[in-house]
Amino acid sequence: MELDPNRCYDAMKARDRRFDGRFFVGVATTGVYCRPVCPARLPRRRNVRFYACAAAAERAGYRACRRCRPETAPGTPAWLGSSAIVARGLRLIDAGALDSGDVDRLAARLGVGARQLRRLFAQHLGAAPAEIARARRVHFSRALVDQSDRPITEIAFAAGFASVRQFNHAFRSSFGRSPRELRRARGGGADRGGEPLALRLAYRPPFDWRRISAFLAARAIAGVERATETGYGRTLTIGGSPGWLEVTPVADAASLLLRVTAPRGADLLGVIERVRRIFDLDADPLAISDVLTQSAELRPHLGALRGLRVPGAWDGFELGVRAILGQQVSVRGASTLAARLVRNFGKPIEGAPDGLSHLFPAPAELADADLDALGLPRARANAIRGLAAAIARGELVLDGARGLDDAVARLSALPGIGSWTAQYIAMRALGEPDAFPAGDLALRKALGRDGVPVRAEEAERWAERLRPWRSYAAMALWQSLALEETR
Repeated sequence: MELDPNRCYDAMKARDRRFDGRFFVGVATTGVYCRPVCPARLPRRRNVRFYACAAAAERAGYRACRRCRPETAPGTPAWLGSSAIVARGLRLIDAGALDSGDVDRLAARLGVGARQLRRLFAQHLGAAPAEIARARRVHFSRALVDQSDRPITEIAFAAGFASVRQFNHAFRSSFGRSPRELRRARGGGADRGGEPLALRLAYRPPFDWRRISAFLAARAIAGVERATETGYGRTLTIGGSPGWLEVTPVADAASLLLRVTAPRGADLLGVIERVRRIFDLDADPLAISDVLTQSAELRPHLGALRGLRVPGAWDGFELGVRAILGQQVSVRGASTLAARLVRNFGKPIEGAPDGLSHLFPAPAELADADLDALGLPRARANAIRGLAAAIARGELVLDGARGLDDAVARLSALPGIGSWTAQYIAMRALGEPDAFPAGDLALRKALGRDGVPVRAEEAERWAERLRPWRSYAAMALWQSLALEETR
C-alpha cells in the first residue's frame, strides 16, 4: 500500500482514529512501532517511518509499543490499497492457509507463482506472506496471555506455533519480553479448567450492533444459532469435537466480547477469524460510506445506517444451503426449512446454552440424504445434494481464492444455483466486498418507483459506480426498505 508520509504524520499528530489500524509508525529513536493514535509524546517527523501493516514494522526491526498496544488495533481491511491477489491472499492467511501449508501452496491456490506472490506482498504491504502469518499468530497469542490464564504451552500451540521455543522467540521479538514476564506483570491467576475463553475483538467504529443482530436473528437456524439485541450464539465443531460460542457488545468500547467453549488445544485463532467475518469487524465504515454517498438513492438513508456492515457466515457450506432454501420463499420460510433440516440431519449436542442444541450437518452427511421430509421442491433438494457432494469430494472449495468472478462461475455451474444465489454466497460466505445479487427482488424494489421493481440489468448498471463496495450497497438497499417500513 502506498503511504503518503506527510498525510500519515498529520493523522498521527491529530490522533485521528479513522486511521487506527490502517498504518503503523516505527520510531527510530525508541525502536518501537505504534498505532497512529498512540498517546505517547509525538516524535519528530525525521525519526518516524510508516508501515502498511504490523508485520512490516516488525520486519524492519521494531517491537510493539507497550503503551498503545499495536496488536489490539482494529483489523486492517484486506482489500485496503492492495492488489486483488494480495487482498485474497490476506483473506486466506487469516483463514489459516499458512498454519498448515506453505507459500508455494498458497500461491497455487491464488493462481500465481510463489515468487510473484512474495513480490506483490513486498510491494503492497512491505512484508512477506510468512511474516504476515507470523504476526497474526503472535498477536493472537498476546491476547491469550493478556486476557486468559491458559497455560503458556497451550497458548503456543493454540496460536499455531510448532514449538514452545519458536513461540517464545517470536513473542520476545515482537514485544520485548517473554510471555511469562508479561503474565507476571499483569498478575495472572491460576487457570480454571473448563471455563469458557473470553476475548475482546476490536473493530473500527461506528458499528451498528442492533441492525446486524436483527439481520442475523431473522436468518438464524434454530438449534444452531440464536441472535438477539443482547447477543449472538451458535454451535460449532472444532478439532472434531462440539463446542459453542457467544458474542455480546461491550458498552462504551469499540469491541465485542467473545466467549467460546472448546476442547483444549483447539484452533482458537480460526474461531476468532470466523467470528470477525460474521460481524465484518475488519470493515472501514467511513471509507465505504464515502463511496456510497455518490448514490442519490442511498444518500438519504446513510445517516440512519452509520456503521453499516455486511453480516458474514460461520461456514460457507452452511450459508450455501441456507441460500438455496431461501430461493423463491420468504426469509421466515427459509428459516423454517433450515430448522427442519437441522432437526432431521444435524447432530444433537449436550451442555450448550438454551436454544443451541444441534450441529449443522457436514457436506458428506447431505450429499446423498433423502430430503423429501423437508417438503422441498425436487430441484431445490437436488441443488443442496449437488453442493454438498461437490464440497465433500473436494471439487468445490468455498474460499474465494481466485476472486469473485471465478467463485460465481464455479457455484453457478452447479445445478440449481443461479447468479443470485452465487452472488449472495460470495457476499456473505466468502467476504467479497464487491458481490452484488442484482436479481434480488427486494433489492430491485428498493431501486424502483411506486412499488415497481427495476430489471436486474438496471440494478447491475446502477451498482457499477459503487465498486468496490457493491456488497455494502446491496446491504444498504435492503436496510433502506426496513427504514421505509418504520416511517
